[in-house]
Amino acid sequence: MVTILDRINSDAEKRVRHPEKAHRPDQEVLRKPDWIRVKAPTSKGYAETRSIVKEHKLVTVCEEAGCPNIGECWDKKHATFMIMGEICTRACAFCNVATGKPNALDMAEPESVAKAVKEMGLSHVVITSVDRDDLEDGGAEHFEKVIWAIRAASPSTTIEILTPDFLKKPGALERVVAAKPDVFNHNMETVPGNYLTVRPGARYFHSVRLLQRVKELDPTMFTKSGIMVGLGEERNEVLQLMDDLRVADVDFLTIGQYLQPTKKHHAVMSFVTPDEFKSYETVAYTKGFLMVASSPLTRSSHHAGDDFARLRAAREKKMLIAAE
Repeated sequence: MVTILDRINSDAEKRVRHPEKAHRPDQEVLRKPDWIRVKAPTSKGYAETRSIVKEHKLVTVCEEAGCPNIGECWDKKHATFMIMGEICTRACAFCNVATGKPNALDMAEPESVAKAVKEMGLSHVVITSVDRDDLEDGGAEHFEKVIWAIRAASPSTTIEILTPDFLKKPGALERVVAAKPDVFNHNMETVPGNYLTVRPGARYFHSVRLLQRVKELDPTMFTKSGIMVGLGEERNEVLQLMDDLRVADVDFLTIGQYLQPTKKHHAVMSFVTPDEFKSYETVAYTKGFLMVASSPLTRSSHHAGDDFARLRAAREKKMLIAAE
């Protein structure tokens, strides 16, 4: 797992991964409870996936974010590709992706991603990105090109995108939706009361409105959003967030435990129990979500392919019931 310092080449040089966090006081990294621990990845499938990713010089959020599910997902040759580089222009307190001035876009990246998708034989792929506030369109055109390249190389693959908020980027969202991904995911990350400390570069109601706008542009497109718990939120705040997402007609909600990447990141305020996650899932279904994934190790892209099949089936069932 990457840390506050990352090796940047074969020499002993290092760069600060999170320069904006270096001055912060250390936060104790709490010992994880038994229900969160995972085994180190050692399988043949994991090694094969890693080899394909490296061969095509791709970036995955699985590695950059230090995802605890990387061993399980890569063993099954599932990976979430992170486009537009590995350096983000935002500095969220929870995130382990590097912050700084990004490099120029790699114009060959859409084809490289598409080739990897085809080589891995993916039936469903998730494409995410860093925030690129430095680009006029926030990276919308690049998302579009990646979607088109995958469609050309692997027509049967369903495509899920996990996007930034395109804050102050007029027309960007419309361009991405017009490229017709199968699932549009944009994570709320946390409750509104935490935004100033946890997600200071974003705006809660802008993100809600973005998800709502997707449905206005294409009512048939599946929408999805996720949050982390354990950041000091109250239960009633989580329930209100659910209501806000339902007003935006979001189909799929994911809820997972926040895990602190380093001592310079936001502290874990609590470890939410599996029973509490189950309770959130039950309530979310009563509020009308088509799909809910809620567990300590739930992440936006975890089991994304299987979940997409279930999501599609849930919509079909709902339509049949409505037609009776």
